Amino acid sequence: MLHIHDEAVRAVLLQGHFGLERETLRVTQEGFLSHERNPFGESEHIVRDFSENQVEINTSVCDTPEEAVAELVHYDALVQRQLAVMKEPELLWPFSNPPYIRNERDIPIAQFEGELAFKTAYREHLANTYGRYKMAFSGIHFNFSFGEDLFEADFAATGRPEQEYAAYKDEVYLGLAEQCVRWGWLMTAITAASPLLDSSYVEKGKMGQDLFMGIATVRCSELGYWNAFVPILDYRSMPAYAQSIQQYVDQQLIVYPSELYYPIRLKPRGRYGIQELAAGGVSHIELRMFDLNPLEPSLVNVEDVRFGQLFLLWLAGMPRKPLTVKDQVHAVQNFKSAAHYDLKTVQLVAEDGPSCSFAAAALRAIDQMDQYFRDCGDEVYRQVKACLAFQRSKFEEQENRYPWMIRERFSDGFVNKGLELARQHQRTCVFGSDVDAGSGI
Repeated sequence: MLHIHDEAVRAVLLQGHFGLERETLRVTQEGFLSHERNPFGESEHIVRDFSENQVEINTSVCDTPEEAVAELVHYDALVQRQLAVMKEPELLWPFSNPPYIRNERDIPIAQFEGELAFKTAYREHLANTYGRYKMAFSGIHFNFSFGEDLFEADFAATGRPEQEYAAYKDEVYLGLAEQCVRWGWLMTAITAASPLLDSSYVEKGKMGQDLFMGIATVRCSELGYWNAFVPILDYRSMPAYAQSIQQYVDQQLIVYPSELYYPIRLKPRGRYGIQELAAGGVSHIELRMFDLNPLEPSLVNVEDVRFGQLFLLWLAGMPRKPLTVKDQVHAVQNFKSAAHYDLKTVQLVAEDGPSCSFAAAALRAIDQMDQYFRDCGDEVYRQVKACLAFQRSKFEEQENRYPWMIRERFSDGFVNKGLELARQHQRTCVFGSDVDAGSGI
């Protein structure tokens, strides 16, 4: 756990590194998924996810939430400008839930050739295993690593010998991931923003009717990205953690580690693989539950990115408590339940003591965070209190939560209203962006 009462630790507590991965669908002016090939060429920052029409923007490693969101805006503008000048201009769909889907063939698998052909084969496996419809969801992955100055200051406070530094860092991330399993439902509740679906998602050929199923984020709910089994992972050491993922590959329950659909991942530097993780240690942690937020031009609120950091700092300061198998099973249920719309009526499965509603549990958690950062000193608390107040307001009044606002604004014409918002975003990028007009992809 972080030594927040150490002055050297407090001085660098808020240092960290941020990276965002944002998926969006390319759609026609009429709201159908694009069948045109990827128009962006080869770029490390603009790639394809499952579908040929699913654009993924990957930011650089940034030092603040503001820098990460600004870079996302920059690449979004480049994408929007490219789409606007296509022979048949396209739009970026600003929701996690897809617009019209005519059938499975309407979701074209991304096509890779040559040495990368395995990527297409892997996507074909996902389509056959989970169905293409589920792959049409989009979201944001939040990547975070603690600052090196923070690690060094905290390691010094442990009094451990220098040769244990690498092991210490892995231990911090393992303990953090373990706590995220317990508490990650809070990030699902904080960032949920997809309460509406088009009827074509659940009934082929029936398009243009809005669906609301009492869910705030469909992709994070029981209808979204989950394996057919509940993963039970081992957080005792990096080799044990890596092997606990590898066992599902060995049992042929998944093909690659990346097929383990879990809201939290520990990631190595570079390529994500079990050998890389076990040998090279942890580079950063990834939270995979952020929805696209259509209320923001960048599709993510900077205060939610900031809260992601504060959430992880809070968890890193907790005494470590190993998870039982029962705890991990209950945690998965809590992740799915936190995706519901009215969190005052859904109960959190608590490890100890009586259960309570997710709304009450969220307020209690944010109050604990508030006290934690007060204990970090006036300078730290001054920088975080507004963000905590912003998140608290979401659970004090449901009108402050994104799903409520989105349902109010986009009901009675979800796809048509979404297309108009997509056009507004594109017009802003083409005519009102400060991105260099000569930039290209």
